[in-house]
Amino acid sequence: ELGWMESIPYLDGPPSPLEFYREWVSPNKPCIIQNAISHWPALKKWTSAYLREVVGPKVVSVAVTPNGYADAVFQDRFVMPEERQMPFMDFLDIVEKKATSCNVFYVQKQCSNLTEEFPELVCDVQPDIPWMSEALGKKPDAVNFWLGESAAVTSLHKDHYENLYCVISGEKHFLLHPPTDRPFIPYELYQPATYQVSEDGSFEIVDEKNADKVPWIPLDPLSPNLEHYPEYAQAKPLRCTVKAGEMLYLPSLWFHHVQQSHGCIAVNYWYDMEYDLKYSYYQLLDCLTKAVGVL
Repeated sequence: ELGWMESIPYLDGPPSPLEFYREWVSPNKPCIIQNAISHWPALKKWTSAYLREVVGPKVVSVAVTPNGYADAVFQDRFVMPEERQMPFMDFLDIVEKKATSCNVFYVQKQCSNLTEEFPELVCDVQPDIPWMSEALGKKPDAVNFWLGESAAVTSLHKDHYENLYCVISGEKHFLLHPPTDRPFIPYELYQPATYQVSEDGSFEIVDEKNADKVPWIPLDPLSPNLEHYPEYAQAKPLRCTVKAGEMLYLPSLWFHHVQQSHGCIAVNYWYDMEYDLKYSYYQLLDCLTKAVGVL
């Protein structure tokens, strides 16, 4: 009742605000919603040629890594990507293999970058999802634009947001865990660091001086090391693929690991979660898990 499902259900269309809150937000259950964004101009307009014409030479923020893992544990550090400022059309050249690079590039800045860095594209989607805004009684905190290579992977983590993730083209592959799997998912504290490009073009990992350690999940759910983390064998991952024109409702505090098809484009809406009794329960579960780990 507090999270476990055998598969992610599909809805044929967007629900009413009351239905969505009652059936999905309140019980904290994910679903894939079809025909919710079929009226968006972006579904037809956002070709490479269109993006080049509309955004083109504009300089935008791009996450660059040597291995495709931004914000992930590597060499006993929590390593964040190099945030490179580059013309959007140069980034598209790399995604389309018109230019070569041994690194992995991903537009993934999560500070409402659609509205802040790509305002030219906002008119092709919606500033918010009306039935979600009515259900929650608030507007989204952030609207994010995602475009990148298939090698770009999002490591397992959770967010304090109700997330509506809309795929415009390509596919996103999600591996999900409900919050109730927390006792089986390892967290450790890591020194934060950032990838930086050295003079010869290679990456080096530079520690963030005087920064607090970051709690993060060291485990790769696609190839878990059960010798180090035997408890994970008891977890129950759910997998789903969100295709172009579909929307995933990813409830707050659900763990998720994300892969994508090459050149996949997506827009997501982050609505702040309610810090209610569910949140208190999950916090208690987290604290008990940490306490047992100390014993």
